[in-house]
Order: sequence, then structure tokens, then C-alpha cells
Amino acid sequence: MQTFILICDLKDEPEAIQAYVECHKSVSPEIIESIRIAGIVQMSIHRWHNRLTMILVGDENFSFEKKAKLDESNPKVQEWEAFLGQYQTNLPGTPANWRWAMTEKIFEYTAD
Repeated sequence: MQTFILICDLKDEPEAIQAYVECHKSVSPEIIESIRIAGIVQMSIHRWHNRLTMILVGDENFSFEKKAKLDESNPKVQEWEAFLGQYQTNLPGTPANWRWAMTEKIFEYTAD
């Protein structure tokens, strides 16, 4: 298994934040299926104010390249991403078309 942590910012507007939260209360089966097919076995999104953190666990075959290719050919995913994009902003230093940014692990503790 592979674990990735990504971050994204929402527009700092109460209406945008609430709309983003609401649309994640009932994600369509087509979107859930696209996540599963890509090799993602667990995904959660957490929010603090307008900052989002995604914890993504992929199987041994998961790659962001594979996920991007699958998403490009899926009209439902394209529609979902465009819809969500209206609530998101770009993090400083990211390309104009990239809203989620990968974090770098700098510390880890595991109990004996």
C-alpha cells in the first residue's frame, strides 16, 4: 500500500466552503467507481477553515499518471472536477490547472 497526503485550498468564502462540503455528502456512484478502478483503496478529505487535506491510500498498482489517464477519458469525472473547481483556488507555486498539491513527509513515528 502507498499513502499520499495532498492539500488544496478552497476560496475563502463561506458559501464556497459550505457548497464544497455539501457536495461531498453524497458523491455519485460513478465517481466512487472511478476512485476504485484507479487503485485507491481508501480516501478521506479533512477541512480546517478553507484548507483541505486529502489522505489517499493506493494499492501497489496505483499511480497518479494512471489516475489522470482514467479521469481524462471519463466524462463524469471531468464534470465533477469542473464543478468542484469553482470552489477551489490554486496554492502558491502550483500550475494554473493544478489544485491539489502533494505534501512532503518530514517526520514519522512508529511505536515499537
